[in-house]
Amino acid sequence: MSKIAAPLITACILILNACSPPTSSEKQKSSIGSEQFPEVLEIPLGDNSQNSLDWAGTYFAVLPCAHCEGIETWVTLNQDGTFELKTNYLGLNDALEEIYTGKFKWDETGSVVQFEGLIGNAPGKYRVGENQIWHLDKEGNRIEGELAERYILKKR
Repeated sequence: MSKIAAPLITACILILNACSPPTSSEKQKSSIGSEQFPEVLEIPLGDNSQNSLDWAGTYFAVLPCAHCEGIETWVTLNQDGTFELKTNYLGLNDALEEIYTGKFKWDETGSVVQFEGLIGNAPGKYRVGENQIWHLDKEGNRIEGELAERYILKKR
């Protein structure tokens, strides 16, 4: 019995030691070339829109407009962190389509994307959900009220 017990105890100790959190020196060793790559990308832990949804694709809705019939809006989110935003103000000049392109970044929760480099009144924040995104106000809040449903862009 002692011939089996000693290797079993040793195996248990090794397994428990492997599961313990790394020491500060082990953390430094495990960081991917910390001298070569000083910026470390932190990805939020747990399930969120960024890491658990198939969010890449094109979304569409006709957003409410105070001075026109509506704003046709297409948002394309690409896996490489780039976006394309197309808008068309219906009833004003249907031939005038505005197109914005650039990069987006995720917020710290991994649930909201913000477009970088937009100017003027172009929308720039969207909450990402299952096959839809919510157009957010300038402060990053969901739009509420009787028209709230019209600010949801559906994946095509």
